[in-house]
Amino acid sequence: MSRTDPNRRSRWVIKVGSALVTDNGRGLDHERIGDWVRQIVAARAQGIDVVLVSSGSVAEGVRRLGWSRRPKALHQLQAAASVGQMGVVQAYETRFQRFDVRTGQILLTHEDLADRQRYLNARVTLRALLELGVVPVVNENDTIATDEIRFGDNDTLAALVTNLVEADQLVILTDQAGLFNADPRQDASARLIRHAAAEDEALERLCSDAPGVLGSGGMRTKVVAARRAARSGAMTRIASGREPDVLQRIAAGEAVGTCLEPSREPLVARKQWIAGQLQLRGRLWLDEGAVEVIRGYGRSLLPVGVTRAEGRFRRGEMVTCLDPTNREIARGLVNYDAAAVNHIAGQPTGRIESLLGYLAEPELIHRDNLVLTDPVPPGDD
Repeated sequence: MSRTDPNRRSRWVIKVGSALVTDNGRGLDHERIGDWVRQIVAARAQGIDVVLVSSGSVAEGVRRLGWSRRPKALHQLQAAASVGQMGVVQAYETRFQRFDVRTGQILLTHEDLADRQRYLNARVTLRALLELGVVPVVNENDTIATDEIRFGDNDTLAALVTNLVEADQLVILTDQAGLFNADPRQDASARLIRHAAAEDEALERLCSDAPGVLGSGGMRTKVVAARRAARSGAMTRIASGREPDVLQRIAAGEAVGTCLEPSREPLVARKQWIAGQLQLRGRLWLDEGAVEVIRGYGRSLLPVGVTRAEGRFRRGEMVTCLDPTNREIARGLVNYDAAAVNHIAGQPTGRIESLLGYLAEPELIHRDNLVLTDPVPPGDD
């Protein structure tokens, strides 16, 4: 069902971090997991469908294997994830069963969402589970993911799932009360930010990159996730998972934690998919005229506006578009490979066939395959 369908239930994606799920590495916190499940069941009774994105498999595997710290080697992370995932899934399944609620496990890699057909399959499956009254429990498929196809953290995964199911709200439960104007662990005067625009880039400068000992992301990844979620019009709430009845209080409209709201119109579904791509195959530098045309008028990118290209991309792959100051303004699916782009860069469309010996498309990137990532020039907000 469309989000505009009056019969559609509200939809949340709830992400829970490793430190919370595993009680800072001491083992799965079954009592707290049970409490979140109770609150999710209560939210469902209020008409809110929930997709749960849970970290904890690697952290739980580290504990079960007797390691003192999260490893860095990929094969060790994959082994830990394999061992720990068994416990995480069982913990959720057991507690949801007490309320007669079914769960379904979904394991994803970036490659699953980068491929258009697999993306659509994942979207259909998640929607089908929700329509059947099932709570999907989503995690990154750490046991097979390589560095090239990893999301990197479950905040990013949760944001992409939010886009995937067109959720109304992304709730990120963490071990902090929300986003502060300084690091509360180092500055006692740090103040909680109650409300801000998700697309406000100044928020990133307030954040620490440092992850916890067991996790892979810091507060910055949560702010970036909020910006990704805003592409489909979703609000993001960052709050402490240790707050009593935190989910029920959010559902009741209480101002818990930090609320990051979308400030622009949501992208259409296809452009959400394009914007969500994490693996970029090349870069195109545009002149000021091209920047103005695609940013101000929403037009296609033509070869004449490109000053140079970098990368080893093929036709149909994702590239990023930079202005003359190296600021990313857009990304899209390119119609020519890298060698061809370098050959026709700066040339009018009418010369493409004579220069290459063929004409695949008159545009370098068609506007339907082009998404603005910085739609407003700095200082114009």
